[in-house]
Amino acid sequence: MDNLREINCKEIFRNAYENRYTWKNDFHGYQGKCMFLTNNNIYEGDFVLGKDFKPKIQKIEDEKVLKSIASQLFEVCIHRVKREFESVHSENNFNLLKNSENGIEMSVSGKNQGDKYRVKDGCINMVYRKIHGIIIEIFVEEFLDTGIGTLSKKYSSQQINADTLETNSQKLEYEDEFLNIGRDDYWVLNSRTIKFLNQNQEEETQKFIFDDINLLN
Repeated sequence: MDNLREINCKEIFRNAYENRYTWKNDFHGYQGKCMFLTNNNIYEGDFVLGKDFKPKIQKIEDEKVLKSIASQLFEVCIHRVKREFESVHSENNFNLLKNSENGIEMSVSGKNQGDKYRVKDGCINMVYRKIHGIIIEIFVEEFLDTGIGTLSKKYSSQQINADTLETNSQKLEYEDEFLNIGRDDYWVLNSRTIKFLNQNQEEETQKFIFDDINLLN
């Protein structure tokens, strides 16, 4: 613990940030079949995710289901965009909070004052970020090493009221599976399972499956 002062949080975070898997800038999108399973109901359709990252779902009528599938595709692809560290974090400083077996926890000062991150083994395994007045807290249990960057594979997510710091959403438990498509090591979401407690405190499961996937030219 004597070397805590020597820990350079910004460099540790930068390395973990740059270790995340991202798509190349010339990514044109992909298409395939999609399936949504919930409460013994199965919905099947086709999807196209263009380079504008706006998912289009076909053959499914239910608006709520459409939005749910589209939001998963959008959420995944928005995290695959490569944005240089300096363009995102040049106005932030990273300050050590604690160093434990769970990783090096740091707080952000500067532009994104109040945000927190935790880094272990070159991966960001905790995110505490204020987005549009809501705090999102994410804990990652498992990563997939693609060889050209890491992807979160098993994690939880919860929303917190930024004013009261009380939770204002149910805790969502995610488990993702990825597929490597194309010649250029494009990893895309193959399936996502989300578990949560409903209003009756019963566990509910939603599953999204994306297959028969082809890259768009």
